Amino acid sequence: MTTTAATERLIIRGGHPLRGRIAVSGSKNAALYAVAATLLTAEPMTLRNVPAIADIGEMAELLRDLGASVEVDGEIMRVEAHIGEKTAADPERAASLRASFLVMGPLLGRLGEAACAPPGGDVIGSRPLDVHFAGFRALGAVVQREGPEYVARASKLRGARIFFDYPSVLGTVNVIFAAVLAEGMTTIVNAAAEPEVAMACDLLNAMGARIEGGGNNTVRIEGVTSLHGADFTIIPDRIEAGTYLLAGVATDGDIEVVGAVPDHLDSLVAKLREANVLVEPFTLPAQASSGRVDVGIRVRRGGRFDAVQLQAVPYPGFATDLHAPMAAALTQAHGVSIIHERVYDNRMNYVSELRFMGARMTTGGQSVMIEGPTALIGTPVRAHDVRAGAAVVLAALCADGETTIRDITHIDRGYADLDVRLRALGADVSRR
Repeated sequence: MTTTAATERLIIRGGHPLRGRIAVSGSKNAALYAVAATLLTAEPMTLRNVPAIADIGEMAELLRDLGASVEVDGEIMRVEAHIGEKTAADPERAASLRASFLVMGPLLGRLGEAACAPPGGDVIGSRPLDVHFAGFRALGAVVQREGPEYVARASKLRGARIFFDYPSVLGTVNVIFAAVLAEGMTTIVNAAAEPEVAMACDLLNAMGARIEGGGNNTVRIEGVTSLHGADFTIIPDRIEAGTYLLAGVATDGDIEVVGAVPDHLDSLVAKLREANVLVEPFTLPAQASSGRVDVGIRVRRGGRFDAVQLQAVPYPGFATDLHAPMAAALTQAHGVSIIHERVYDNRMNYVSELRFMGARMTTGGQSVMIEGPTALIGTPVRAHDVRAGAAVVLAALCADGETTIRDITHIDRGYADLDVRLRALGADVSRR
């Protein structure tokens, strides 16, 4: 998995339009869900197309701390979760990784008890755990704070009808993890509908669960007594795909992104077309070795790149994880663009860094107004979080001169070998 020295920097010399073809990695978020799901069985699990990023490495270590055997061979991860009676996640690891809290559902469902400190990760706003707790309690668990940890216990979980106040992605996945081993039928109303949630349900069904409606706002889970091992392939990363597509547009390039699934990127495709970008889905011939058919998207400007307005909202709306990269790209669009953030209350960490580079941005409440096109200037900047890091990378690709990006550990948490991949598209990027 990718590891980064704290002193490493990305050095980007802008002004080179990106051209060529690139393949995206497996989905960061979906892979984290899949790794957590392996805790639901002691039988061997094989996960394929696992991205080589720091967050996956942290999640693997979290499982090892619980007693699981985890082996990583390139993009293949093998897990045997003979976890005994240990039910508490390591507090230090939990504090560094938002997805750490996903061990709660599997451990509660399988062992009847689970404990985890409040999850860490990017500081992009409040991430209440109420949805998780409400779901666990509806299934019959007692949830309480004990010192630094939240602890959930249940002698037996029983199916229930559960309504979520908010379609939390992690909450949906965590409660599904607990419900697959509960007695009876569970119905979750107002569940998250992201493709990564649908994939998690597909994985669980491959392990012997009985789930209907994964990827819809109503999910039904008929509990089973146990799950078995499976061999499963992680879906492509739609956020990584969207970031590369935006990099091609921002630099006035022409790129093809293999693994960009059009159905997963409807909102981005719609906004790019509204901005006068040519967006062309394509299909590659089946690979002889696997029989897999790859899909992708090609982007290039169709003339003047125009400003747009959009809202970052839960799926299938515009993804909040693409807000910051989209804002960076829109610095090159003609007119005034406006992005309203409706998911996280501190998503706009990137704005100050892009202003250092000359971007004309005005914030008010949960909205940012972007005037363009702007001739950005290379300068030292920081990656405040994963997606803010992607934003400064896109801005640096467009800028005149050299940009030095610090704190790139955040970038490496979400983008595997970003510098190598961008160089393959013609960017002038180095890591020092």
